[in-house]
Amino acid sequence: MKKSTNTRNQSLLQLGLFLGILVFLNILASAFYGHIDLTEDKRFTLTPATKQQMKNLDDVVFVESFLEGEFPAGFKRLQNALRNLLDDLNSMSGGNVSYQFTNPLDGSQEQQAALMEELGKVGILPVNLQVKTDDGYSEKFIYPSVIVTYKGRSMPVNLLENNVASLSPGQDQVVLNNSVSLLEYKLTNAIKKLKSLHKSKIAITEGHGELQPYETARFEAALKQYYDVGRMNLDSFTMVDPAQYRLLVIPKPRTAFSDRDKFKIDQYVMNGGKVLWLIDRLSADLDSLRIAGEYVPYDYPLNLEDILFKYGVRIEPNMVQDLRSSRIPLQVGKVGNAPQFDLRPWPYHPIILPGIDNAHPIVKNLDGIDFQFVSTIDTIKTKTPVKKTVLLTTSDKSRMQYAPTRLNFDIVSEAPPVERFNKPHQPVAVLLEGVFPSLYENRVTENMNKMLTEIGQPFRAESKPTRMMVVADGDVARNAVNRAENKIQPLGYNPYERYTFANKDFLLNAVEYLLDTDGIIASRSKEVRLRLLNKTKARQEKTKWQLVNIVLPLVLLGVFGGVFTFMRRRRYAS
Repeated sequence: MKKSTNTRNQSLLQLGLFLGILVFLNILASAFYGHIDLTEDKRFTLTPATKQQMKNLDDVVFVESFLEGEFPAGFKRLQNALRNLLDDLNSMSGGNVSYQFTNPLDGSQEQQAALMEELGKVGILPVNLQVKTDDGYSEKFIYPSVIVTYKGRSMPVNLLENNVASLSPGQDQVVLNNSVSLLEYKLTNAIKKLKSLHKSKIAITEGHGELQPYETARFEAALKQYYDVGRMNLDSFTMVDPAQYRLLVIPKPRTAFSDRDKFKIDQYVMNGGKVLWLIDRLSADLDSLRIAGEYVPYDYPLNLEDILFKYGVRIEPNMVQDLRSSRIPLQVGKVGNAPQFDLRPWPYHPIILPGIDNAHPIVKNLDGIDFQFVSTIDTIKTKTPVKKTVLLTTSDKSRMQYAPTRLNFDIVSEAPPVERFNKPHQPVAVLLEGVFPSLYENRVTENMNKMLTEIGQPFRAESKPTRMMVVADGDVARNAVNRAENKIQPLGYNPYERYTFANKDFLLNAVEYLLDTDGIIASRSKEVRLRLLNKTKARQEKTKWQLVNIVLPLVLLGVFGGVFTFMRRRRYAS
């Protein structure tokens, strides 16, 4: 009896000790945040640049999220991913990241309206989502956005990559998955911008027939959120200093560059300057074609072929035709005296989609980009090591039409023969990185030497390591203008399709990459793979998997219990 009591007391003591250790470990774990990432795609692991960014914080970053409330599972996943990321950032920063989730639809109607108006002023707009219910569909406002605040400065961040409300059920999961993938980049990029006391300067060139300010208004407005942007006439500068202007944007020039201007650009590049070339090789536009009924495109006399060739690319004198294209209104008849229009695919306006396997941070997870009369780009071997990365290509159903040629609307009057579109994946945007050779090596004139002497700058025959990007379409940066309402349309908005393509995101990513020195943009390459359930197969194998998941565990448990009971009886019976 005494031995039984001692055994029972010892067992209780061991149980109490075990529970005490368990409670202590839970208390200890609640004071620290951490995890082990066992996922194949390392979705919960921060990039080195993000870790360094968080370690360098010297004040608290406050993130207010408005993704709160009752919403579909996809948005709940986005909310959970955001919360986990914020916990990771807080842990890595040593407690310098705090956050709060606010439901904008809480409170009275007056309070909701006041908050919605306040959010609208800073550019945070709701997504009007259709949610399926037992009675059909109901509309619900969701705010997939946050406001990041650091040292009294704030920046709104949209977490959603596209308008889910306008997508099919299969597509919305892809968009939400892309949004989850880009959470780290968007938050750390916003923190980086808020930490920077001085905005980098970007110069948009003029004086060579470039796009007018009203044509690049949306692009410039988007840049001005993060950079100091201004117009530059190269004639007004002796030379361009990369320390002052970190990036030159050359948007669709239409008249010739003098040797003097090219020399300024060349030495700007040689000293580490970055250039975004947005070049139309041929003159072609829809308005001219509509007025005349037919049109013969001609070469713009840009005088840039030699400098681009020296840097490693050649824009061909052709125009791409692509079966994956946007549509234009075409008159197909008359009803009485009124013309009747129909939207028809216009192969000269290709919709360029980044390849599925293209993991470059500039184009990864981007929607389609609206191009107009785009040419193809060839890459050329250079004297110095220059890495050439093709960022965007045409679809697998494309071809080229070389100048001189005659344009008319006959190609859309009937379906074009598919077999003729046999030149797939033609490059239309190329990134160049490395050490560039100077166009003017052994060609420096007395006047050029004088220009360098005035600013005390030596001639350089090879550049410092730098970057540039060449896009064979200047209109990619041009926003449409509604003349009737005197209203500037969003960048990438196609008035015929009534859809906003990803032109703005593409250009902002390009600028960000060209100017990025700390590797933050590398987090755009993070991939969270979407493993969607095959609903058809799931319905077909429903009974099978119900048996496997419900009945089989019970059978195994019964077999184990029977064997255990049999062995126990056999042991103690003997």
